[in-house]
Amino acid sequence: MADDREILRELWDGCIPVCFVLSPDELYTMDHPDPYYLLIPRQSYFPLMTDKVQRHFVKYTDPEGQTEMWLEYEGQPLRWHYPVGVLFDLYGSGANLPWNITVHFKDFPEEEILHCQSREAVESHFMSTVKEADALKHRGQVINGMQKKDHKQLWMGLQNSKFEQFWAINRKLMEKQSDEPFKHIPFRIYQVDKPIIQRLYHTETEDGTRLTLSDLLQEMLPDTNFDNGEFQVVIQGLNPPVNTPLHWLSEHFSYPDNFLHITLAKILS
Repeated sequence: MADDREILRELWDGCIPVCFVLSPDELYTMDHPDPYYLLIPRQSYFPLMTDKVQRHFVKYTDPEGQTEMWLEYEGQPLRWHYPVGVLFDLYGSGANLPWNITVHFKDFPEEEILHCQSREAVESHFMSTVKEADALKHRGQVINGMQKKDHKQLWMGLQNSKFEQFWAINRKLMEKQSDEPFKHIPFRIYQVDKPIIQRLYHTETEDGTRLTLSDLLQEMLPDTNFDNGEFQVVIQGLNPPVNTPLHWLSEHFSYPDNFLHITLAKILS
Protein backbone atom coordinates (compact mmCIF):
# COMPACT_ATOMS: atom_id res chain seq x y z
CA MET A 1 0.00 0.00 0.00
CA ALA A 2 1.19 3.52 -0.75
CA ASP A 3 1.73 4.55 2.86
CA ASP A 4 4.90 6.65 2.76
CA ARG A 5 3.06 9.94 2.96
CA GLU A 6 6.21 12.04 3.16
CA ILE A 7 7.28 10.93 -0.32
CA LEU A 8 3.77 11.31 -1.70
CA ARG A 9 3.47 14.80 -0.21
CA GLU A 10 6.88 15.95 -1.46
CA LEU A 11 6.05 14.88 -5.00
CA TRP A 12 2.58 16.44 -4.79
CA ASP A 13 4.02 19.78 -3.70
CA GLY A 14 6.56 19.90 -6.55
CA CYS A 15 6.09 22.98 -8.77
CA ILE A 16 7.75 24.49 -11.83
CA PRO A 17 8.18 28.27 -12.26
CA VAL A 18 6.98 29.19 -15.76
CA CYS A 19 7.34 32.41 -17.73
CA PHE A 20 4.69 32.74 -20.46
CA VAL A 21 5.34 35.10 -23.37
CA LEU A 22 3.16 35.91 -26.36
CA SER A 23 4.50 34.84 -29.74
CA PRO A 24 5.91 38.04 -31.36
CA ASP A 25 4.31 37.00 -34.66
CA GLU A 26 0.87 37.34 -33.09
CA LEU A 27 1.22 40.79 -31.53
CA TYR A 28 -1.63 42.94 -32.94
CA THR A 29 -1.35 46.10 -30.84
CA MET A 30 1.21 48.84 -30.32
CA ASP A 31 1.52 47.82 -26.69
CA HIS A 32 3.72 44.88 -25.77
CA PRO A 33 2.36 42.63 -23.02
CA ASP A 34 4.52 41.84 -20.03
CA PRO A 35 5.44 38.19 -19.51
CA TYR A 36 3.13 36.28 -17.21
CA TYR A 37 4.67 34.22 -14.40
CA LEU A 38 3.09 31.23 -12.67
CA LEU A 39 4.24 28.53 -10.29
CA ILE A 40 2.57 25.43 -11.72
CA PRO A 41 2.18 22.07 -9.92
CA ARG A 42 4.03 19.26 -11.67
CA GLN A 43 1.06 16.95 -11.10
CA SER A 44 -1.44 19.19 -12.90
CA TYR A 45 -2.27 19.96 -16.53
CA PHE A 46 -1.71 23.26 -18.29
CA PRO A 47 -5.40 23.91 -19.14
CA LEU A 48 -6.23 23.81 -15.42
CA MET A 49 -3.72 26.55 -14.67
CA THR A 50 -3.70 28.93 -17.66
CA ASP A 51 -7.05 30.77 -17.63
CA LYS A 52 -5.31 33.90 -16.35
CA VAL A 53 -2.58 33.52 -18.97
CA GLN A 54 -5.18 33.53 -21.72
CA ARG A 55 -6.95 36.60 -20.34
CA HIS A 56 -3.62 38.40 -19.99
CA PHE A 57 -2.52 37.91 -23.62
CA VAL A 58 -5.65 37.55 -25.73
CA LYS A 59 -6.37 41.28 -25.89
CA TYR A 60 -3.04 41.86 -27.65
CA THR A 61 -3.86 39.54 -30.56
CA ASP A 62 -5.96 39.83 -33.72
CA PRO A 63 -9.55 38.89 -32.73
CA GLU A 64 -10.27 37.70 -36.27
CA GLY A 65 -7.29 35.37 -36.35
CA GLN A 66 -7.78 33.80 -32.94
CA THR A 67 -8.22 30.09 -32.48
CA GLU A 68 -7.79 28.00 -29.36
CA MET A 69 -4.83 29.00 -27.17
CA TRP A 70 -1.91 26.57 -27.35
CA LEU A 71 1.59 26.46 -25.89
CA GLU A 72 5.00 25.84 -27.42
CA TYR A 73 8.56 25.45 -26.20
CA GLU A 74 11.43 25.97 -28.65
CA GLY A 75 9.31 24.96 -31.62
CA GLN A 76 7.70 21.98 -29.86
CA PRO A 77 3.92 22.23 -29.32
CA LEU A 78 3.16 21.06 -25.78
CA ARG A 79 0.58 18.29 -25.47
CA TRP A 80 -1.80 19.48 -22.77
CA HIS A 81 -2.91 15.92 -21.94
CA TYR A 82 0.56 15.14 -20.53
CA PRO A 83 1.07 16.20 -16.89
CA VAL A 84 3.10 19.41 -16.62
CA GLY A 85 5.96 17.58 -14.88
CA VAL A 86 6.22 15.08 -17.72
CA LEU A 87 6.41 17.88 -20.30
CA PHE A 88 9.13 19.63 -18.33
CA ASP A 89 11.17 16.46 -17.81
CA LEU A 90 10.87 15.66 -21.52
CA TYR A 91 11.55 19.06 -23.07
CA GLY A 92 12.64 21.61 -20.48
CA SER A 93 14.75 19.84 -17.87
CA GLY A 94 17.99 21.23 -19.29
CA ALA A 95 16.65 24.78 -19.48
CA ASN A 96 17.23 27.60 -17.03
CA LEU A 97 14.34 28.48 -14.75
CA PRO A 98 11.80 29.91 -15.09
CA TRP A 99 10.73 27.70 -17.97
CA ASN A 100 10.03 30.03 -20.91
CA ILE A 101 6.91 28.97 -22.82
CA THR A 102 5.45 30.73 -25.86
CA VAL A 103 1.70 31.38 -26.06
CA HIS A 104 -0.16 31.14 -29.38
CA PHE A 105 -3.69 32.00 -30.48
CA LYS A 106 -3.54 31.11 -34.18
CA ASP A 107 -2.30 28.33 -36.48
CA PHE A 108 -3.37 25.55 -34.11
CA PRO A 109 -1.15 22.50 -34.83
CA GLU A 110 -3.97 20.05 -35.58
CA GLU A 111 -1.71 17.10 -36.29
CA GLU A 112 0.43 17.46 -33.16
CA ILE A 113 -1.84 18.25 -30.22
CA LEU A 114 -5.43 17.56 -29.20
CA HIS A 115 -8.06 20.26 -28.89
CA CYS A 116 -9.08 21.25 -25.37
CA GLN A 117 -12.14 23.48 -25.32
CA SER A 118 -12.93 23.14 -21.61
CA ARG A 119 -11.90 21.74 -18.27
CA GLU A 120 -14.42 18.98 -18.86
CA ALA A 121 -12.12 17.71 -21.64
CA VAL A 122 -9.26 17.49 -19.14
CA GLU A 123 -11.48 15.69 -16.63
CA SER A 124 -12.62 13.20 -19.26
CA HIS A 125 -9.04 12.46 -20.30
CA PHE A 126 -7.84 12.18 -16.70
CA MET A 127 -10.59 9.79 -15.57
CA SER A 128 -10.15 7.67 -18.70
CA THR A 129 -6.44 7.29 -17.90
CA VAL A 130 -7.14 6.44 -14.25
CA LYS A 131 -9.57 3.74 -15.40
CA GLU A 132 -6.98 2.37 -17.82
CA ALA A 133 -4.40 2.21 -15.02
CA ASP A 134 -6.81 0.39 -12.71
CA ALA A 135 -7.63 -2.10 -15.45
CA LEU A 136 -3.92 -2.90 -15.63
CA LYS A 137 -3.42 -3.09 -11.86
CA HIS A 138 -6.70 -4.53 -10.59
CA ARG A 139 -8.65 -5.54 -13.73
CA GLY A 140 -10.79 -2.42 -13.17
CA GLN A 141 -12.30 -3.76 -9.95
CA VAL A 142 -11.41 -0.78 -7.75
CA ILE A 143 -12.46 2.14 -9.96
CA ASN A 144 -15.65 0.33 -11.03
CA GLY A 145 -16.51 -0.32 -7.40
CA MET A 146 -16.38 3.38 -6.54
CA GLN A 147 -19.35 5.71 -6.53
CA LYS A 148 -19.63 8.75 -8.78
CA LYS A 149 -18.95 11.02 -5.81
CA ASP A 150 -15.60 9.24 -5.32
CA HIS A 151 -14.67 9.88 -8.95
CA LYS A 152 -15.63 13.53 -8.53
CA GLN A 153 -13.62 13.86 -5.32
CA LEU A 154 -10.58 12.39 -7.07
CA TRP A 155 -10.92 14.91 -9.89
CA MET A 156 -11.65 17.91 -7.64
CA GLY A 157 -8.65 17.03 -5.47
CA LEU A 158 -6.40 17.20 -8.52
CA GLN A 159 -8.06 20.27 -10.02
CA ASN A 160 -7.78 22.23 -6.79
CA SER A 161 -4.37 20.79 -5.79
CA LYS A 162 -5.79 19.39 -2.53
CA PHE A 163 -3.54 16.55 -1.37
CA GLU A 164 -5.78 15.17 1.39
CA GLN A 165 -8.90 15.33 -0.76
CA PHE A 166 -7.20 13.49 -3.62
CA TRP A 167 -5.36 10.83 -1.63
CA ALA A 168 -8.40 9.92 0.48
CA ILE A 169 -9.67 8.29 -2.73
CA ASN A 170 -6.47 7.54 -4.62
CA ARG A 171 -5.01 5.39 -1.84
CA LYS A 172 -7.73 2.84 -2.65
CA LEU A 173 -6.37 2.63 -6.20
CA MET A 174 -2.86 2.09 -4.85
CA GLU A 175 -3.72 -0.70 -2.41
CA LYS A 176 -3.02 -4.34 -3.18
CA GLN A 177 -6.12 -6.45 -3.61
CA SER A 178 -6.15 -9.55 -1.34
CA ASP A 179 -2.47 -8.78 -0.66
CA GLU A 180 -1.67 -9.55 -4.31
CA PRO A 181 0.76 -7.28 -6.20
CA PHE A 182 -0.50 -5.26 -9.13
CA LYS A 183 -1.32 -7.46 -12.12
CA HIS A 184 0.57 -5.14 -14.47
CA ILE A 185 2.45 -1.87 -14.03
CA PRO A 186 0.82 1.15 -15.72
CA PHE A 187 3.79 2.90 -17.33
CA ARG A 188 4.73 5.03 -20.31
CA ILE A 189 8.27 5.72 -21.51
CA TYR A 190 8.95 9.01 -23.30
CA GLN A 191 11.79 9.99 -25.58
CA VAL A 192 12.04 13.14 -27.68
CA ASP A 193 10.96 12.54 -31.30
CA LYS A 194 10.10 8.89 -30.65
CA PRO A 195 6.78 7.09 -30.04
CA ILE A 196 5.69 6.47 -26.46
CA ILE A 197 6.42 2.94 -25.22
CA GLN A 198 3.56 1.28 -23.34
CA ARG A 199 3.15 -2.49 -23.02
CA LEU A 200 1.92 -5.06 -20.53
CA TYR A 201 4.53 -5.69 -17.85
CA HIS A 202 4.26 -7.68 -14.62
CA THR A 203 5.65 -6.65 -11.24
CA GLU A 204 7.18 -10.05 -10.50
CA THR A 205 8.58 -13.08 -12.30
CA GLU A 206 6.77 -16.42 -12.13
CA ASP A 207 8.96 -17.49 -9.20
CA GLY A 208 8.06 -14.34 -7.25
CA THR A 209 11.22 -12.32 -7.91
CA ARG A 210 10.47 -8.60 -7.82
CA LEU A 211 11.17 -6.83 -11.10
CA THR A 212 13.02 -3.51 -11.02
CA LEU A 213 13.18 -0.35 -13.10
CA SER A 214 16.31 -1.77 -14.71
CA ASP A 215 14.44 -4.92 -15.76
CA LEU A 216 11.73 -2.83 -17.37
CA LEU A 217 14.15 -0.57 -19.25
CA GLN A 218 16.25 -3.46 -20.52
CA GLU A 219 13.21 -5.26 -21.88
CA MET A 220 11.56 -2.18 -23.41
CA LEU A 221 14.79 -0.67 -24.78
CA PRO A 222 17.14 -3.62 -25.38
CA ASP A 223 19.44 -1.64 -27.69
CA THR A 224 20.04 1.15 -25.16
CA ASN A 225 23.08 1.04 -22.86
CA PHE A 226 22.17 2.45 -19.46
CA ASP A 227 25.51 1.66 -17.83
CA ASN A 228 27.73 4.21 -19.55
CA GLY A 229 26.11 7.38 -18.25
CA GLU A 230 24.88 8.36 -21.72
CA PHE A 231 21.22 8.43 -20.75
CA GLN A 232 19.33 9.91 -17.84
CA VAL A 233 16.18 8.23 -16.55
CA VAL A 234 13.77 10.72 -14.95
CA ILE A 235 10.55 10.07 -13.03
CA GLN A 236 8.83 12.95 -11.25
CA GLY A 237 11.87 15.14 -11.90
CA LEU A 238 14.15 12.72 -10.05
CA ASN A 239 16.65 10.04 -11.05
CA PRO A 240 15.60 6.94 -9.09
CA PRO A 241 18.13 4.10 -8.77
CA VAL A 242 17.51 1.59 -11.55
CA ASN A 243 17.43 -1.24 -9.00
CA THR A 244 14.29 0.23 -7.40
CA PRO A 245 11.42 -2.31 -7.36
CA LEU A 246 8.79 -1.42 -9.95
CA HIS A 247 5.88 -2.07 -7.61
CA TRP A 248 7.24 0.42 -5.08
CA LEU A 249 7.78 3.00 -7.82
CA SER A 250 4.25 2.50 -9.09
CA GLU A 251 2.83 3.03 -5.62
CA HIS A 252 4.89 6.11 -4.77
CA PHE A 253 6.09 7.78 -7.99
CA SER A 254 3.02 7.50 -10.22
CA TYR A 255 1.33 10.73 -11.30
CA PRO A 256 -2.28 11.36 -10.22
CA ASP A 257 -3.47 9.50 -13.35
CA ASN A 258 -1.89 6.40 -11.72
CA PHE A 259 0.67 5.94 -14.50
CA LEU A 260 4.42 5.79 -14.01
CA HIS A 261 5.64 8.37 -16.53
CA ILE A 262 9.30 7.67 -17.34
CA THR A 263 11.31 10.10 -19.47
CA LEU A 264 14.59 9.11 -21.09
CA ALA A 265 17.01 11.87 -22.04
CA LYS A 266 20.35 11.65 -23.72
CA ILE A 267 22.95 13.49 -21.62
CA LEU A 268 24.74 16.11 -23.66
CA SER A 269 28.53 16.01 -23.30
